[in-house]
Amino acid sequence: MAVLLAAADAGSLSKASRTLGLPLATVSRKVAELELHLKATLLVRSAKGLELTPAGRSYVAAARAILEQVAEAERAASGEYSEPKGDLVVTAPIMFGRLHALPVVTRFLSAYPDVAVDLVMTDRVAHFLDDQIDVALRIGQLPDSSLIASRLGSVRHVICASPGYLAANGRPAAPEDLARHSVISFQSVSVPGAWPFEIDGAEISASFRARLGVNTIDAAIEAGLSGAGLVRALSYQVVDHVRSGRLELVLEAFEPAPRPVHLVYDGRTRLPLKLRAFVDFAVPLLRQRLVEAVI
Repeated sequence: MAVLLAAADAGSLSKASRTLGLPLATVSRKVAELELHLKATLLVRSAKGLELTPAGRSYVAAARAILEQVAEAERAASGEYSEPKGDLVVTAPIMFGRLHALPVVTRFLSAYPDVAVDLVMTDRVAHFLDDQIDVALRIGQLPDSSLIASRLGSVRHVICASPGYLAANGRPAAPEDLARHSVISFQSVSVPGAWPFEIDGAEISASFRARLGVNTIDAAIEAGLSGAGLVRALSYQVVDHVRSGRLELVLEAFEPAPRPVHLVYDGRTRLPLKLRAFVDFAVPLLRQRLVEAVI
């Protein structure tokens, strides 16, 4: 079942073999043996890779539930419900993870020596079941779901620039002024960009053509510090530079509503003590760090 799920999730037997650390021939043989046992075809090849047949989709859904029950039984047998122990997977946005989640995780490890943590820092939204995530730190509005969310605080979406840039080019007074400024964006300079703003409770969009396009927020902030133009970032990402005077905020009156920050976990099943311990330990520390990062 685990091999089939890995193949279905990866979309190819070769990717599944790398994920599982098994030879490709072994993965192929196990899937073939399962199909022979069930007397049904579960996977078919298509132009997009491996796809599940109708029988495969039904079987995979049942297999996921069964394997989760097996994992639950193993957690109970290993003592995860009697004391905090075992492995914990935590995910966070890259920069938030580096600045805030990592310091909290290292303190947690000192307090709980029988727990090990995988901190997965990624700016894509990781899925709890598919990515085997225990806890996620999420910035932005959360969709309705069965997940439990603890509110940690909020962050602003701010626009800033270096004092040198503003002295040479003037301060934008309204969103439409972006059109005459040098802007650093996450899109190609050949593609017109736009940033959202809020005026009297209504959201508007101000267009611009970037002078510099980058693909990481760290690069955008460094470019802003060098005087290359206006940067849009989350407040916690630039708080130290603003406080030191190396960056100055502009267009604050037109900022959209702050974005909430939550710690999210799946509470549909009995919580292992390692997860409960992490939530209880991390929530107050992260709340305090967000308070200290307000600008």
